[in-house]
Amino acid sequence: MARVIAVTNQKGGVGKTTTCVNLAASLAATKRRVLLVDMDPQGNATMGSGVDKNSLELSGYDVLTKRATPAEVIVHAEASGFDLLPANGDLTAAEVELMNEIGREHRLRLTLNTVRENYDYILIDCPPSLSLLTVNALSAADSVLIPMQCEYYALEGLAALMNTVQQIQETVNPNLEIEGILRTMYDPRNSLTLDVSGQLSEYFGDKVYRAVIPRNVRLAEAPSYGMPALKYDRVSKGAVAYLALAGEMVRRHGSKKTSPAVAV
Repeated sequence: MARVIAVTNQKGGVGKTTTCVNLAASLAATKRRVLLVDMDPQGNATMGSGVDKNSLELSGYDVLTKRATPAEVIVHAEASGFDLLPANGDLTAAEVELMNEIGREHRLRLTLNTVRENYDYILIDCPPSLSLLTVNALSAADSVLIPMQCEYYALEGLAALMNTVQQIQETVNPNLEIEGILRTMYDPRNSLTLDVSGQLSEYFGDKVYRAVIPRNVRLAEAPSYGMPALKYDRVSKGAVAYLALAGEMVRRHGSKKTSPAVAV
């Protein structure tokens, strides 16, 4: 049964969607069955996976409002190698429609329960805000992966996010845990980066991934071609870094599968 991981940070611009798309592709490259759930109305993860959000007949909106089943909405992102539950601006309407529904915060969890056995990993790309969509994602998740830059303001944002996680644990999902802290846009030449990185390791210990994601032009270019960096330039530093992250994640979970050579 799949491990459901919400990738979130209430601070924007930290590489959240980049992490979702590239980690999904990297896990898929190790022959894991992966579903990426786009819960951001901006639909960036959908576009970055090679699916046109503007031409969708069905989306996450239809699933959350029970107009369609997950099987009817999930598509295979051929260019990326994983399955996708796509999203577009319609998700904003879903948030409004669910506002007065009983059990609205559990709608995504009930949806994913019907497909969990089909996957090894389900990654959820969350909006950069504490909305009903984010609460649904955190309610559905087993754990939270937090991408963040090693800078002062990011530490403040992390403190706010930890409070949010605690509130979710106390109200709708007592089993939610921290999957890991991922350092993104990492520049080891910057003394502040090293200082913040040290503070993270001191506070979170082995929850901080050893893999770090560097600033990389290929990572920035790949979404405009509708593909993860692994497909766009498999030898780029960004692609290699996300493969390392995927490997570290699989090892942490003690998967009994033997990862074959990466097939791209």
